[in-house]
Amino acid sequence: MRFQPYRSQTALSFILLVMLSVALLGFMSSYVNAATEGINKSILAPDFTLKSKDAGNIRLSEQRGNIVLINFWASWCGPCREELPEMESLYQDYSDLGFEILAVNVDDHPDKANVLLDDIEVSFPVLYDTQGKVSELFNVNAMPTTVIIDRNGKQRLLHMGYRKGDELKYEEAINMLLREE
Repeated sequence: MRFQPYRSQTALSFILLVMLSVALLGFMSSYVNAATEGINKSILAPDFTLKSKDAGNIRLSEQRGNIVLINFWASWCGPCREELPEMESLYQDYSDLGFEILAVNVDDHPDKANVLLDDIEVSFPVLYDTQGKVSELFNVNAMPTTVIIDRNGKQRLLHMGYRKGDELKYEEAINMLLREE
């Protein structure tokens, strides 16, 4: 058998590329988790006003005094569909304690969101960010994205994506913020 350097170099290059990709993905995953999780007490959440599905316009600053969970979602997002019922459960458990959810839909037309909401009923306000301006204010680049804001209007948690069980992180943050006065 004759040695064929071209094939072995190609295979070696491919193996090195795969190893580098895996290492980079691991690094980026830990960086994203570190950058997006946790409590930050210094960032004032940007104020906004959006049209809501049922109650005219809603302005974030009018929620001062409440703990507010803003959930950015889209009708085409599978994890968003999974997460909305979990959000409803959180809302039912904590809304009497000064907790509000603002579900900000990022579809380009409200009808897309409304079709989904015919299947998944929620009792918290649904807002429409059809131009994407509020999503830009919060640097949303993944669906869904969840932001928790304390009673003073400061952004305290940012979480991108959704996996079953993430709602437990939100509940932990809500309970911690409820204990703060």
